Amino acid sequence: MQGQQPQRLVGQGGYDPVAERLFGEVPVDRFLLEYDTERAGGFEPLRFVPEGTTVVLGLVSSKVPALESQDELRRRIDEAAKYVPMENLAISPQCGFASTVRGNLLTVDEERRKLELVVETARMVWG
Repeated sequence: MQGQQPQRLVGQGGYDPVAERLFGEVPVDRFLLEYDTERAGGFEPLRFVPEGTTVVLGLVSSKVPALESQDELRRRIDEAAKYVPMENLAISPQCGFASTVRGNLLTVDEERRKLELVVETARMVWG
């Protein structure tokens, strides 16, 4: 698209190289993690998350208008639950709806559908 800046990646790869220090040494109640693409890697690094800490899985992409499959979202939540108890997991869009200062190229209706998918999935999983 004309005038659009190319996407720059600040980080690349999974959480593996930083997981033990990040999850073990950063004193927070919850981590909000991007897991909307393969670039984020697997859920294995979550094994370092301290007991009682909430992990918000950013499984829904705010970069593309296509809706994720609810079955796939539920499968991925179940996969993450192998490392963090289900009651300490949550789901969200991966980065709000503005990955950059200019935002993402989604319409308000597309954003609304993404948020509805998050709510419906959360109700089905944690109901």
